[in-house]
Amino acid sequence: MHVAEGELVAVQGPSGCGKTTLLNLIGGIDRPTAGRIEVDGSNLVDFADGDLVKYRLAKVGFIFQFFNLVPTLTAEENVELPLRLAGRSPSIRAKRRKELLELVGMTQRSSHRPDELSGGEQQRVAIGVALANDPPLLLADEPTGELDTKTGQEVLDLFRRLNQEFKKTIVVVTHDARVSHIAHRVLEIQDGKILGETAAA
Repeated sequence: MHVAEGELVAVQGPSGCGKTTLLNLIGGIDRPTAGRIEVDGSNLVDFADGDLVKYRLAKVGFIFQFFNLVPTLTAEENVELPLRLAGRSPSIRAKRRKELLELVGMTQRSSHRPDELSGGEQQRVAIGVALANDPPLLLADEPTGELDTKTGQEVLDLFRRLNQEFKKTIVVVTHDARVSHIAHRVLEIQDGKILGETAAA
């Protein structure tokens, strides 16, 4: 499997076929038992645990089906958290937080906690969290799986914008057929193997 810089690639296949595992391998969460995982010229297999932490913080933004927000923090505090972990100054955190909340359309709801937000709003905040440290690579695992049709389309439109306008490389694992309308390629996986691919958008 090869994903070029600036591509938006969808990964589809039946449940349990290895789609999420693939994202975890690319994202440095899981380690492979064999083979290589090269990202930006570096083989993740050679990374020590500490190096993988730095890689995830600087290079990868994760977006999950169930949002994975900190329930006790507001939307703006959730977006700011990765910046705190990266040691950014208060002024940089404030500027970046404002930019991201505007980008994902959550400025008016920034002081609300996750339980006060709709599913679509939570996913928008989660995308803001993923973008906090401006990673070049976004990995999304069923990002529309818990959303209604209209809200899911809004999230997909945001992905398209992040890819086209901000040049983010995006890999989306999904059962949502609409992703093929925004992706450059669609990969089909079954039983842990890539069966083939089709050109999409």
